[in-house]
Amino acid sequence: MKVILVNERGGTRSFSFGGLSKALLSLCLLGLPVGAFLIGVNLPVAETDVFDSRTAKAWNKALRKQQEQIGEADREAREQLTALTVKLAEMQARLTRLDALGERLTTAAKLDEGEFQFGSAPAVGGPEDPGIAGASELPYQPPEFLEVIGELSEQIEDRQMQLNTLETLLAKRQLQDEQFIAGRPISRGWMSSRYGYRTDPFSGRRTWHKGVDFAGKKGSDVVSVAAGVVTWAEDRSGYGQLVEINHGNGYSTRYGHNSEIKVKLGDVVKKGQVVALMGSSGRSTGPHVHFEVYKNNRAVDPASYIRRTGR
Repeated sequence: MKVILVNERGGTRSFSFGGLSKALLSLCLLGLPVGAFLIGVNLPVAETDVFDSRTAKAWNKALRKQQEQIGEADREAREQLTALTVKLAEMQARLTRLDALGERLTTAAKLDEGEFQFGSAPAVGGPEDPGIAGASELPYQPPEFLEVIGELSEQIEDRQMQLNTLETLLAKRQLQDEQFIAGRPISRGWMSSRYGYRTDPFSGRRTWHKGVDFAGKKGSDVVSVAAGVVTWAEDRSGYGQLVEINHGNGYSTRYGHNSEIKVKLGDVVKKGQVVALMGSSGRSTGPHVHFEVYKNNRAVDPASYIRRTGR
């Protein structure tokens, strides 16, 4: 085998190879493409190794972040669950107190049995809807936590509505009781003159007495027989120092011959409140209170109201 080499000046050189040289040269020529192939194969493998390493690091970082987020969400959920548990306990305690208060008020008000049912769930009902097939066969599912809280809220609202109604009823009844004219206008003393015709202590003639007199110790208490508003609190001809109280519903009362008035015009007074002190002012022969009851601007016999014991 003969090989000719040409240099850059155009000169040539030739080499001759024997059988062994031919074999070595052929092996080298065949090894070039095989080496190139192996290099080409190994280069992608190296790049793949680098890509897989970076991807694994990114995935690990993302997983750690997700684990932190899950941990934070778990903590928040536990905190919210604790807060809801405390809220549920508070609502249950509040409902218990409302039930106890309602029972006491119902008893104190002497309401009809069953009118207000505190401590038991409100009565509900209704026919089964045949249009929902298999509705009655559905398995029982326990209520969720939020549903329990919702039910407690509804029960509390129901109790509060009942208590508001009961409060209004009691206030109205108390007002009626306060306005109910009953009892004597004094704390100590005795009836010295009745309603109707009598002999006038000054003229000796038969005259009409439109009230009753209660004699007692000068300076003793004169009290209102019912709640009302003071419409007169000063001297008045014949009555001396007079207190007049309007009780509503067409009723009013008068307390005359006082030595001292303890209220003033426009005052709101309670039943049993001291409105004056007994005296002998005006047309009077001694310490007493002249007591009158008016119904629709007409004087009526106070005896029937004095005998009342309240309601």
